[in-house]
Amino acid sequence: MVSRMNSGWFVFLCVVVLCKCAGAIGYAKYKNPSQPIDVRVKDLLARMTLEEKIGQMTQIERADATADVMKNYYIGSVLSGGGSVPAPKASPATWINMVDELQKGAMSTRLKIPMIYGIDAVHGHNNVYGATIFPHNIGLGATRHVQDPDLARRIGAATALEVRATGIQYAFAPCVAVCRDPRWGRCYESYSEDPKIVKAMTEIIVGLQGNPPTNSTKGVPFIAGQSNVAACAKHFVGDGGTTKGTDENNTVIDYQGLVNIHMTPYFDAIAKGVSTIMVSYSSWNGQKMHANHFLVSQVLKKQLGFKGFVISDWQGIDRITSPPDANYSLSVLDGVGAGIDMVMIPDNFTDFISDLTSQVKGGFISMSRINDAVQRILRVKFTMGLFEHPMADPNLANQLGSKEHRELAREAVRKSLVLLKNGKSASKPLLPLDKNAPKILVAGTHPDNLGYQCGGWTIEWQGLSGNSTIGTTILEAIKFAVSPSTDVVYQQNPDANYVKGKGFSYAIVAVGEAPYAEMKGDNLNLTIPLGGGDTIKNVCGSLKCLVILISGRPLAIEPYLPLVDAFVAAWLPGTEGQGVTDVIFGDYGFQGKLPRTWFKSVDQLPMNVGDNHYDPLFPLGFGLTTTVAENLRE
Repeated sequence: MVSRMNSGWFVFLCVVVLCKCAGAIGYAKYKNPSQPIDVRVKDLLARMTLEEKIGQMTQIERADATADVMKNYYIGSVLSGGGSVPAPKASPATWINMVDELQKGAMSTRLKIPMIYGIDAVHGHNNVYGATIFPHNIGLGATRHVQDPDLARRIGAATALEVRATGIQYAFAPCVAVCRDPRWGRCYESYSEDPKIVKAMTEIIVGLQGNPPTNSTKGVPFIAGQSNVAACAKHFVGDGGTTKGTDENNTVIDYQGLVNIHMTPYFDAIAKGVSTIMVSYSSWNGQKMHANHFLVSQVLKKQLGFKGFVISDWQGIDRITSPPDANYSLSVLDGVGAGIDMVMIPDNFTDFISDLTSQVKGGFISMSRINDAVQRILRVKFTMGLFEHPMADPNLANQLGSKEHRELAREAVRKSLVLLKNGKSASKPLLPLDKNAPKILVAGTHPDNLGYQCGGWTIEWQGLSGNSTIGTTILEAIKFAVSPSTDVVYQQNPDANYVKGKGFSYAIVAVGEAPYAEMKGDNLNLTIPLGGGDTIKNVCGSLKCLVILISGRPLAIEPYLPLVDAFVAAWLPGTEGQGVTDVIFGDYGFQGKLPRTWFKSVDQLPMNVGDNHYDPLFPLGFGLTTTVAENLRE
């Protein structure tokens, strides 16, 4: 009898041990990369407290983040706003040290859920000193007719490597706005007024994230590996259609128009496995997008099948009310209730956490809404391998501003330039310019200003003037391109008397806009600023001249066209000024085509291809071409 009892106890103990082992395996399931992602998400979600879940929904600014904050509040994400850096001219090692220190805080929590760090890498890794700065999106939109559909993908891949070089895993790009009015201060972030062009340019997502396998499920996020980043299609939806191009304003359009014009690029972005989508500050027919449950939850998540996470814009939920932050609790309720999964707060994160916690406990926001948000965030983190590789790879540091990437940016500049005029008569073209001319005048505010050349969202949010980062100005590129015997004279704003009798063979005048970004970039008159018009008159009235316009949109140029011999729209080309001289001196031919309509007068705006009143100075798709010159530099 005793023997049987001992035997029974032995069996019982074995069962207990086996159950405990099974429990241990079950507990570690979310940490097992061989498990399906949905299994890992479900397992981890079931183990999380409300506090941990809300922490995952919280994205705070770098300046407010410490390892202790990450640990104590279970913070799921950190960002750098425009110009927010660990130190001036910070090296990749400095960036990596900062990101890794915050990651250590996140990884010291009970469940060891890694944070994801986001940054606006909208034309290269533009916040970071020494990064390759590519042309802004309006310039890339001009390359669409070039026989290189892979250009956007290659730029995305290069950008991803440079972002990873600083330890960052998430880029708030691309902007897939369809800008319908150039008076909008973010129009340069849009590839085109034509949704078909913007749709085609979503190929940059494949570069940023990697190419999803052919059997992948539509709408499910995809990030190929540690050389890629999570991308973010923005700003959902209608941001480019506001009245008079006013930033954060109201887009008045019926639902079918919204779908056909502004939603079209999102179809392809979702099909390409984009990981996140950012909501627009703007309103649709009077309703703030950050509070629009129909478009965010019903359309984006259910109808379009988007399985990544939806993120707010910077203080986006605060601006649901007018004035902003008038009722923050209501903003939290409306924003999260609309379907926003991660909230870019970025400052008052404790208020957000407190309000959201109270609303869930009070039954105002359901636990199912919280779980939907968190499982989407976790899905992206598992997909990108963040649990297995939470720390930065310092071996990628040499990718920042690499020669290969700068050559790619130079190529993009070449292909983005649009030639609007070449010669006062077709039989007497000015371009390509003679490299062997004895003496050349270079004039204007923009030939020797790298900050102007790059535009907004470069080093600082609104951009900077001067040599704000590493690159080649147009003036430097001119001096390199011409014969060593050519005398290149630079005068920013010469008067009419200066240009006469000096023996100049021709002049190159580079004028345009100073840098700007949203809020400060809206412009109702769109004239050439900074005295650019006077410079054109003074120089081109006496000399053969090429005018290069550096701008984020078409400007009012019709009064100056009769004076000039040649006119080039160079957009905001970025750090590689030699891409401009490659073409104007004939090493390469002009290929770019207008990505948007060039108006005669602002009184015509908004005016887009297909409108009944369409009467442009230059239509969408216009662009003269040239052939490769014989005067290549030896």
